[in-house]
Amino acid sequence: MRDQSLSLVNEARGAMQRRDGDTARRLLLEIDEKDRPWLMLAQACNMAGDTETEEAALQAQLHLNPRDIPALILTAELKARHGDDRAASAFFQAALNQASVQGEVPAVIQPMLKRAELFLVESQDRFEQHLLDSLKKNGVTGEARIESAIDLLLGKKQLFLQQPSSFYFPGLPQRQFYERSEFDWIAPIEAKIPEMRSELLAVLSDGQDFAPYVESSADRPQAANPLINDPSWGAYYFWKNGEIVEEHASRCPVTMAALDLTPMPRIDQRSPIALWSLLKPGTHIKPHHGLLNTRLICHIPLIIPENCALRVGNETRAWKEGEALIFDDSIEHEAWNNSDQTRVVLLFEVWRPEISLAEREALTALFETINDYQGVPQEI
Repeated sequence: MRDQSLSLVNEARGAMQRRDGDTARRLLLEIDEKDRPWLMLAQACNMAGDTETEEAALQAQLHLNPRDIPALILTAELKARHGDDRAASAFFQAALNQASVQGEVPAVIQPMLKRAELFLVESQDRFEQHLLDSLKKNGVTGEARIESAIDLLLGKKQLFLQQPSSFYFPGLPQRQFYERSEFDWIAPIEAKIPEMRSELLAVLSDGQDFAPYVESSADRPQAANPLINDPSWGAYYFWKNGEIVEEHASRCPVTMAALDLTPMPRIDQRSPIALWSLLKPGTHIKPHHGLLNTRLICHIPLIIPENCALRVGNETRAWKEGEALIFDDSIEHEAWNNSDQTRVVLLFEVWRPEISLAEREALTALFETINDYQGVPQEI
């Protein structure tokens, strides 16, 4: 910067310290554009109430450096003063994003970043209230899918989609949980819960751990699962890889009769799969995806302490006495038992209701053909 320009900058700085924005602006506009300190000019214009020149100065600075944090924040604040929350939010968010990428930022900028964070929170609240008031005015209330869409729009929920680890069947709805009322075979099974629980308690009285739900195999690389070979997540199979486990089935005729009521897939070496899934106190099944999106998983609660729950995508549900939970395990899910007692559910898979009989036959043939070539993928 030439001496004359430097002298004008110093004079302008003195004027701004005296809160004389008009003089500072006049002095800075005398400097050649290639030397002009655009940020300082924007601040002088702000002090003088000249918003048009302020905006032009900020645009010039952002043209030179689109990621200039102070310029982004000052632009956001200018937009906010004009009542344009959406534009202000965009510039504030850009500034915060740049700060997170940049790492350490000068201490003088920290208060500006705090203002950006506060504005975004308050702006989001204003936007949410605007949406809710408008929808209520138009008679739109209590619509579950609309409410879920608003939560996604506002960032209150994260979008989770089907991501099966082995096979994806296109065109199916992205639903995390299904409701019990959608399946006419659920109620007869729920009616058998007391008898099934008695069968479970008789087996548990033997005092033996169930086999680990996730077991290593010499024929496959070891799964990256912290509960591998750990009976804290236990399994007592009635059907495993398409075959009845006779020893277990013979002890639990009521449970087997209940399973006969369900639309379980019948696929050689794969399905049905049905078991008691046991979760010991303090056990957490980490987030993961199931193999397929062609099935739903059903949990029939048998022993359900407090502080146990299942998260599928962005929704968490606790098991309730006498009520089945049906969910899509191809969507990221996890479960935990934060109680001091063991949790046990009857777990089995069923065809998704959206898959036609013809498609089920075709999928069965497809999976069995895959089996003939490469065997069955390892669960989890």
